[in-house]
Amino acid sequence: MGDFTIRDAQAKDMVRVLQLINELAVFEKEDNAVEVSADDLVRDGFGEKKLFHCFVAESNEKIEGMALVYPRYSTWKGPTVHLEDLIVTEKMRGSGLGTALLNQVVSYGHGLGVKRINWEVLDWNEPAINFYEAKGANVMRDWDVVHLDEQGIQNYLNNLK
Repeated sequence: MGDFTIRDAQAKDMVRVLQLINELAVFEKEDNAVEVSADDLVRDGFGEKKLFHCFVAESNEKIEGMALVYPRYSTWKGPTVHLEDLIVTEKMRGSGLGTALLNQVVSYGHGLGVKRINWEVLDWNEPAINFYEAKGANVMRDWDVVHLDEQGIQNYLNNLK
């Protein structure tokens, strides 16, 4: 593997993690979609009620990648882990850093005894799809992601009868 280390994130890393999240949003053509702040990440990842676990990848003492996971529950499988984002800076892609982060996530999930680790990938992101498939992941192209955003939730509630 390359010249980097993978470690558990610390609260002080969340400013850099947010920069990576924003970099991903630009890559995914959602430049203005990120609403979370570094303070939100600190509160939600390191506060009284920890909502996620984050790993960071450092190269030359700079965070160049991250993976953020949180627990879920499958009515079919039981405990699972959801990988919300695995982000590697453009300059570090192809260095093995993404593989090291994914290895860490899979090891983490295995250590928790989960039955499944799941995540989404954009259908046009062929390099990521190829990467995940090469690692043995099943990219389920016949499933669609469904969500209600904040406005959708409000509209839904406003239309209850």
